[in-house]
Amino acid sequence: MSGVLVRDEGPVRIITLNRPERRNALDLPDRADLLDALVDADRTARAIVLTGAAPTFSSGGDIRSMSADPEVGRRRLDLVNAVARQMITSSTPLVAAVEGGAFGLGLSLACATDLVVAGRSARFAASFARIGLVPDTGLCYTLPQRVGRARARQLLLTARTVDSSEAVQLGLVDELVDDGEALVRALKLADRLATLSAPMTAGLRRILSQPDQSLEALLAAEAEVQLELFAGPEFAEGRSAFLERRRPDFAGV
Repeated sequence: MSGVLVRDEGPVRIITLNRPERRNALDLPDRADLLDALVDADRTARAIVLTGAAPTFSSGGDIRSMSADPEVGRRRLDLVNAVARQMITSSTPLVAAVEGGAFGLGLSLACATDLVVAGRSARFAASFARIGLVPDTGLCYTLPQRVGRARARQLLLTARTVDSSEAVQLGLVDELVDDGEALVRALKLADRLATLSAPMTAGLRRILSQPDQSLEALLAAEAEVQLELFAGPEFAEGRSAFLERRRPDFAGV
């Protein structure tokens, strides 16, 4: 049985972590499958939903498959680095649908998406410290962006579990829904994202993920992307739709 399942609903690619017997913990092959699925989705879909087979989003890395062998460790880390890089810098927007829990690597994956929808019973923890490890899969980059540096430091050091209500207050979660409804809501959000201009979405993600977030760097990035968009067919469609008082059809451009 594959550790990662892929299916389409219209323009939205649904990627499901599929090891429910171990709460969707990812071993080495699962990480490679996830990376392949993400890369392919970035080429062929207009939006991505990442979720986990019931009852858990992901309990993190598969501890049983971890090894002190430096070659094995390097391979594991190279893969999760590639996963994080793909998710953060891809052109395609991502939505996470979290039920049950997102722990360790699972939290890293959720934080690397654009929007997080969670069921009311969902729990979150940067649990790496509990087993004597530092965060990986880009969590030191994405968590501060979501909750701020001070709160991120506290969550990373204490590895405490956060319930869904607090997760919303902190900014870990964007929308809270009844248990079992996270995927439904995430798909609605992804459908909305899929109707937007793909070059606009890609450009905005590029601006928000660039390393230099200083004022001057962001002003320069905004100008660069805006000039690209001004010259593109999507803006022409958007302008025509505005003047004609209709909805733009970016997918048909």
